[in-house]
Amino acid sequence: MSTRDIVLIALFAALMAVLGAFPPLMIPAIAIPITAQSLGPMLMGGVLGARRGGLAMLLFLVLVAIGLPLLSGGRGGLAPFVGPWSGFIYGWVAAAVVIGWLTERFWTRLNFVSAFAITVFGGIGIIYLIGVPWYAAMSGTPLLPAFAASALAFVPGDLIKAGVAAAVIVAVKRAYPLIGAGRAATARR
Repeated sequence: MSTRDIVLIALFAALMAVLGAFPPLMIPAIAIPITAQSLGPMLMGGVLGARRGGLAMLLFLVLVAIGLPLLSGGRGGLAPFVGPWSGFIYGWVAAAVVIGWLTERFWTRLNFVSAFAITVFGGIGIIYLIGVPWYAAMSGTPLLPAFAASALAFVPGDLIKAGVAAAVIVAVKRAYPLIGAGRAATARR
């Protein structure tokens, strides 16, 4: 791993922390905060690729686990990793890797539409695939009501975040590609 890779991993872990500094938007009807941090895995994977994006997310989670208050609302420590909402946090790592992997595979044909599809699949689909069953198991709620309680209210906001991430990914690809044609070609082998 090069010094550049280490710097990019640290930079994107810091970006995730900055996204946590935005105050959560509380919707009174559902009493669940909507945060900017779910944008982080989309950007990590789409801009850095699978390996560096996954490592950036792991670094961020290690920093949270050791007690730094980097999650939205100033949370940190081990408590956020054991509650009913923890599955969504674990899903961030998988989302960054999946989005990065797909971005690398479609690098030469990547445009806003394909980047949006990738971020929706990884940044919404993968996170919910891990988070909703975790929520159901931890709360003792059947899966379908768990989806309605834990994810349905977030879908519109997550679609907006996926659009923002797709626009950033395509802009970075054009201006300063961090994945590059060489990395994408190596990833296809």
